[in-house]
Amino acid sequence: MSAIKTLRVLVTRRTQEAEDIISLELRDPDGGMLSAFSAGSHIDVHAGPDLVRQYSLCNSPTERDRYVIGVLRDPSSRGGSAAVHDQCIEGAALEISEPRNHFPLHAASRSILIAGGIGVTPMLSMAEALHATGGDFTFHYCTRSATKTAFRPRIEHSAFARHVRFHHDDGGDEQKLDLARLFARVDTSTHVYVCGPTGFIDWICRGAAAAGLTPNQVHFEYFGAKEIDSSNDSAFDVKIASSGEIFRIPIERSVISVLQEAGIDILTSCGEGTCGTCVTRVLEGVPDHRDVFLTDDERASGDQFTPCCSRAKTPLLVLDL
Repeated sequence: MSAIKTLRVLVTRRTQEAEDIISLELRDPDGGMLSAFSAGSHIDVHAGPDLVRQYSLCNSPTERDRYVIGVLRDPSSRGGSAAVHDQCIEGAALEISEPRNHFPLHAASRSILIAGGIGVTPMLSMAEALHATGGDFTFHYCTRSATKTAFRPRIEHSAFARHVRFHHDDGGDEQKLDLARLFARVDTSTHVYVCGPTGFIDWICRGAAAAGLTPNQVHFEYFGAKEIDSSNDSAFDVKIASSGEIFRIPIERSVISVLQEAGIDILTSCGEGTCGTCVTRVLEGVPDHRDVFLTDDERASGDQFTPCCSRAKTPLLVLDL
């Protein structure tokens, strides 16, 4: 299996940020500098054998001596968050990837950051970056309750605290996020960034579209795979353009697993269509997109897909491999 370059770090601080949410400070074992990163970047964390999960870096991009991530213990996850919570004590060694960024900031006259729950992590880094450069922005942080509001003390004591508004599901109507009001005065130079649960992101995107924002103005990052109805799945074939080899993809297997078993390497990481590492060019056929990484326009073009989770609507896909 192809692998992204990894490095070892130490957990130098573990903090309980809220109910079921911890933050981990990661540093080089020898006290060296870590690779630079930009706001919105994430790292892969190797939580166990064949268990790799992505976590956004939530500290300031100006810091080179540490990475900070936030981890929610999610009972509906596939084991990654529980492993990190249970194993990553202070002093523990951890294998991670170099930072990568699929959720960057864009040049804009004004930025609106919107976080739902643990989706706050990339927004913290973005807020640090925007404040450092004098950017005009607001930061809206939505949680179920105050007890589930991670990083609140950090935010309240930060240099960008005046830009932040907190919204709690169990609070009064007057403090809840009003999308119509939020988007009432946006223009074509405003960019919106949203991260959180799938339903939350979809709600924000619908509100932005209703207010006239274009898809190019709204940027989002999902934290997990979407649920897919696979009851009508069928087998299909994949052809490798460079060799002409054809492989059968049965109902119960992914394209990645079949090709890797045959010795065809495709760089992969999350295995569920969230990180974009395995995106592969499609030369013929129609993909059945099941990722949350590609944009609607990218899916509509039909010239790329994520072989870790996506399938085919046609009997054959020809891949640029």
